[in-house]
Amino acid sequence: MDKETLNKRISAGNFVENNGSVLRTINILKTKFNRLKDIKYALNIEKNDIENSINYLYEAGYLHLRHVESKQPSSLADTDFDVLESKLTAKGIQLLAGVIQDECVEI
Repeated sequence: MDKETLNKRISAGNFVENNGSVLRTINILKTKFNRLKDIKYALNIEKNDIENSINYLYEAGYLHLRHVESKQPSSLADTDFDVLESKLTAKGIQLLAGVIQDECVEI
């Protein structure tokens, strides 16, 4: 196995693990929005890696994202990471409860 293949496998494994860590952390305060930068700080995950996880979880329908000040719904494609906050959707709660499964999220 070459170095590039090994790095891709490590990155893919981290992605799946990071997705679960992000969901579980956001779940701690189920009914409140959490700033993404606070989640990043709590998990100590590289910004690029947590952005990839947040983007996947949002696109998969597991997270609500909104602007911290305006409270308007948004996405990472439209708004800077540091001014977004998130909470779980019903689908995100179902995933954590084991009602649904996603191979890209390690619970």
